[in-house]
Amino acid sequence: MTAQATTLALVESPVQLLNVLEWAHAEAVAQQEERPLLASVPPQPTRVTRRPPVLPGLRIVVLPPVDPMSRGQLRRMSALARDEGHRVQWQEARGGSLAPFRALAALGKDVRRAERLVVGDPFSRFVQLLLTVVRAEELVVVDDGTATMEFVGQISRGERLVRWHRVGAQGLPGRVRELVYAPVSAQARRRFTPGGRRRVQVFSSMPVTVPEGTELRVNDFAWTRSAFGPPRLCKGTDLVGTSLVETGVVEPERYLAAVRELARAHGATRYFAHRRESPDKLRALSEATGLEIVRPDLPLELIARRGPVGRTIVSFPSTVVHTLPYALAGTGVTVAVCEIDPGWLTGNASPRAQSFLAGVTDTARDVRRLAAAGSPPAAASA
Repeated sequence: MTAQATTLALVESPVQLLNVLEWAHAEAVAQQEERPLLASVPPQPTRVTRRPPVLPGLRIVVLPPVDPMSRGQLRRMSALARDEGHRVQWQEARGGSLAPFRALAALGKDVRRAERLVVGDPFSRFVQLLLTVVRAEELVVVDDGTATMEFVGQISRGERLVRWHRVGAQGLPGRVRELVYAPVSAQARRRFTPGGRRRVQVFSSMPVTVPEGTELRVNDFAWTRSAFGPPRLCKGTDLVGTSLVETGVVEPERYLAAVRELARAHGATRYFAHRRESPDKLRALSEATGLEIVRPDLPLELIARRGPVGRTIVSFPSTVVHTLPYALAGTGVTVAVCEIDPGWLTGNASPRAQSFLAGVTDTARDVRRLAAAGSPPAAASA
């Protein structure tokens, strides 16, 4: 594929857009290193610059969710992408019954024409619908956090693509929708399987083993490290929030108790909220712990790299326990991960929840591991 190949990226979250920028940087560096020097041109003096090389021909389509925090971060990330020389299109695909159909009509022709398609969320039903018309010879899946681990495992085992925390459709209407949609999901799975002229690449910070024929490229956050920081370090500890309560995996009372105990044990002063955490939950956390609640306007990897940041960052099992060690390499910041006790899980949690979260913790590199903290007495949580 030529350097000028038409490349279309589809992203639905700020982290996906960040990882598209990381992939574009890695691709541009690789192309720059492969470009032969012309013998007739004398060598030029080396000029030091912090601006990363730009990948030509990249167009990014942002398919925003409806929640305001995600949309705000996506707008900030879109501005950064434009600053890097990429073309960014904002395309509404939610927020009304006709929005998905308008988006499909607007993007269908471009998806068919793309020579290379970069996907941020292979589980997205909207993206899977677009994959039914794709003709690209190369598909690239960039990290959507820990979901990438589940995606690679399902593709390797030939299973249907289902998010790890989903428990299946409820009721007859839901089961009918799943049945009608099944052929689309099955075709998407085939698209992500290399065959013939079709090539598949996974660009990830996660500890994954890709299926035979799939290329794995490690995302070491080189763009983030070249563009930001290093950060100024502060005394104390920063806590990183999670949306495990909002997704129905962890009981709210258990989560609150764990955050309170972590803040006390580690001298934490700030709590970086996940963009999906509810205002009511954050208000309760602040009142119970005295923590300063910070709602980042960019993905945490960029916030931490810009600083200021605590010398220790404590997180529950999540994407950042894999990405922050890359983004903060050489800064002296310690990343710690607190295990999820099985007793914290809700009755509606997926059967896969405990093993999946344990796997996220066990496979993290260059982190300090903490035992589960703050479970209240059984009588108090009944």
